Amino acid sequence: MSQTRQYELVYIVGAETGEQEIADLHTQVEQIVQRFNGTLDKTENWGRRKLAYEISHHREGTYVVETISGSGELMKEIDRRLRVTDTVIRHLIVRIDEDLRVAGRRREDRRSSQARRRVARGLPPEPAAGERRDHGDLEEEDRGEGVEVQR
Repeated sequence: MSQTRQYELVYIVGAETGEQEIADLHTQVEQIVQRFNGTLDKTENWGRRKLAYEISHHREGTYVVETISGSGELMKEIDRRLRVTDTVIRHLIVRIDEDLRVAGRRREDRRSSQARRRVARGLPPEPAAGERRDHGDLEEEDRGEGVEVQR
């Protein structure tokens, strides 16, 4: 049984590649995703940009970023296909579901510690709808005022 995970695919095609060829490449990726019962969550065409360094005599390329949910087998097939495609200069596949899970856990930890601090100050655990955390409602020690810095 393969597990569904979320991946980010970034590929760079040569600057001389036309919009139709980029659309055809996107269609190929879409067909592979459908064949492996995955989902193509998001596609962003970042457009033509200068490369950080020259790759195979290319100084510019068109960047495309796609977020895909699917199995590892799906990503192996996409990787295999992009390796043999002549228009693709570089590609990178990164698993992002673990990062999103860690970020969500940290967000929940921050919310729970904020609720504990608010209860300790005698406030309700959750801020009211109109209450916003600005520098005006921070206590003096939270802003760093009154602390002398020696240089």
